[in-house]
Amino acid sequence: MARTAVKRLCSILAGVSLAGASALAQTPQERGWCESEDAVTVDQRIDGCSAVIRTARDKGDKLAEAFNNRGVGYRLKGDYDRAIADYNQAIKLNAKFASAYNNRGVAYDKKGEYDRAILDYDQAIKLRPSAEGYFNRGNAQLGKAHYDRAIDDYNQAIKLKADFAAAFDNRCWARAVVGILKQALADCNEALRLMPNNAATLDSRGFVFLKMTHFDAAVSDYDAALRINPKLAFALYGRGLARLKNEDPSGEADIAAAKALQADIAEEYARYGMQETR
Repeated sequence: MARTAVKRLCSILAGVSLAGASALAQTPQERGWCESEDAVTVDQRIDGCSAVIRTARDKGDKLAEAFNNRGVGYRLKGDYDRAIADYNQAIKLNAKFASAYNNRGVAYDKKGEYDRAILDYDQAIKLRPSAEGYFNRGNAQLGKAHYDRAIDDYNQAIKLKADFAAAFDNRCWARAVVGILKQALADCNEALRLMPNNAATLDSRGFVFLKMTHFDAAVSDYDAALRINPKLAFALYGRGLARLKNEDPSGEADIAAAKALQADIAEEYARYGMQETR
């Protein structure tokens, strides 16, 4: 699987925050579960919205919101097809429902259907430009290895939201892949300032340092990423390359461990311009 599909931070759903709670409830509480953005579980969100939809008291835009909210629940459970079906209903009821287009894009993105995701993000941005919409579209462009387009979208996201740590993180990665290394380093530094000790960002910055031939700095960042997540194949492999460049034979063990976790890790690094050499 391409690194862009597994490393990058999740796409952002519009208007969602689900947490713990339980117990059965009457219809008024079920409506609260459907409409609440916090203090409900995913299953409660689905059950509440299903009750609202089933009673058929709501019409038009209000009913569209119930379908959208239930779609969010299905998406968070990983049931992307049901989520998409609900977003379809929401959009059928309200063709100008920007959040439903965005959220359907997220579901398509999670299925690896990047072209369909991008079309939905396009429409969401057209209806209501937002930092999250541009960020999500940038992630889908990453999935297609369209790095320049991804960078353009992250630029727009950051313009609208100056403290958008995830957008700095992802722009760092995209710039690193295409070799815009000084700017990539600045992006990773800013992402870590906003979101300290994030393993994905440390992993990306280690890759930037590796490409810049700053091997000690690369090892240091990969070390930090692996302390947070010892199973990061990308960080293990990168640290192995950096150690070998420093004539440290322990790099061989890192590379072997990375390949045990991800058989095609060498090919992935090669796609990003870093060949394994001895």
